[in-house]
Amino acid sequence: MADIKISDLYTLDETMAKDLLLTVTYPWEALPKIKDYILELGSKLSPDEYDYKGDNVWIHKTAKIYPNNYIAGPCIIGAETEVRPGAFIRGNALVGNGCVVGNSTELKNVILFNKVQVPHYNYVGDSILGFKAHMGAGSITSNVKSDKALVVVHNEGENIETGLKKFGAMLGDNVEVGCNSVLNPGTVIGKCSNVYPTSCVRGVIPEHSIHKNNGTVILKRED
Repeated sequence: MADIKISDLYTLDETMAKDLLLTVTYPWEALPKIKDYILELGSKLSPDEYDYKGDNVWIHKTAKIYPNNYIAGPCIIGAETEVRPGAFIRGNALVGNGCVVGNSTELKNVILFNKVQVPHYNYVGDSILGFKAHMGAGSITSNVKSDKALVVVHNEGENIETGLKKFGAMLGDNVEVGCNSVLNPGTVIGKCSNVYPTSCVRGVIPEHSIHKNNGTVILKRED
């Protein structure tokens, strides 16, 4: 079975959510706690570094916020992050340092580690994206099953009940998702793995793997 615990997927020093993630074993266990964590953390942020925009929105003074976007709280946006025109941040979003939230990208109940890029036409909901994770144009996380049943994580024969109706995807550090891919509810992708464009991804993808758009998963060759 693939390793899918917090310690297997993420470099915790690359997120303001470190203290939250240290309280859970599997990353999706943090999803119901994101809102309260942002409210607690935001109240402690230095006004010398962060501007408080009202409605529980804190934005670092070095962040570049383009016009014509929507940012709802609770939300924290880190240093040197770009929020580009047309972005729609619906709340419960903890966005790290050096990130890109692009045009027509929608965020809801998410943690983006530092240097995450969701730059073009992405939907990211009820998900956690690790350090330097990147989602290609048009790729999305599907966070609710069509039958509205609770999400189960399928990990090489082991079925892990999450108890969650809404659960998008957990992307480890340095994951690359190709353009126009769909990450189905309960997807977990191990660090340093790649997803081919136009893929439909389900279940767990081990670290250092390649998911091809016909569903085949192979391990990367060592140089």
